[in-house]
Amino acid sequence: MLDVNSPSRPLTLLDKDEVTMSLGDVWGGIDAFMADVPEAGWLTATALPGWCVRDVVAHVVGTECMLLGLPTPDVDVSGLDHVRNPIGELNECWVRHLAADTGADVLTRFRDVTARRREALEAMSRDDWDAPTATPAGPDTYGRFMRIRIFDCWMHEHDVRDALSMPASAAELAGTTSRFALDEVAGSMGFVVGKRAGAPDGSRVALELTGPLERTIRVAVDGRAAVVDDFGGAEPTATITLDGLQFTRLCGGRPRGPVDVEYGGDVELGRRVVANLNYVI
Repeated sequence: MLDVNSPSRPLTLLDKDEVTMSLGDVWGGIDAFMADVPEAGWLTATALPGWCVRDVVAHVVGTECMLLGLPTPDVDVSGLDHVRNPIGELNECWVRHLAADTGADVLTRFRDVTARRREALEAMSRDDWDAPTATPAGPDTYGRFMRIRIFDCWMHEHDVRDALSMPASAAELAGTTSRFALDEVAGSMGFVVGKRAGAPDGSRVALELTGPLERTIRVAVDGRAAVVDDFGGAEPTATITLDGLQFTRLCGGRPRGPVDVEYGGDVELGRRVVANLNYVI
């Protein structure tokens, strides 16, 4: 295990005010969206095994409670097939703990815990924000951890939107919150292309995202795979073109219907990359 005080890669330094504001925005978006969902809607199954809409929001509540230092409920979740690792066990304990709550009860808890978390983040010093800590992606700054929280909450908003057949509009997908969520995904594409897809040395893979989340993510393999700003004038050896939101859903292992992808160059490599996009635990 790596010592968080001696990270093996450069620390990710992020603007505290901007990240904190964006995290508050994604919480506010979930609050506003879920406020109009009737009780029956809270019980709608989602793409996440074993979880209905209420469970997804309860999971967000539980994570923010843990970040406030509240103890994890003592609930036996060992017999559940969809719980496959220690992180899943922690998540499920909170979900099961809140399983008897109505949707309205869970939303009240959500509003309370996110308000307390906003206060805690606003009170945090810049030194503590930039200090190394354990994160779901390995040792990095607390600020990086909060960008991961933006990504996680943003993904879960789309989990419930998909379940309720109420997708976000282009305007709702625009803005800093979506950018931070996509930044977090983009940063893992070196791992996906190099390790999971096994791209050979010399490969240059361009992921061309379309739609409201339009962006180009470039990965070059030079001994190891890394996300780069450009290919130094060289053409990509493989291109993958798909909708940006669909891309994030594939990365989370929950595609939204048929996957429409266009490939260029090394099609076999492109297909391997897409088949291995699901890197999220």
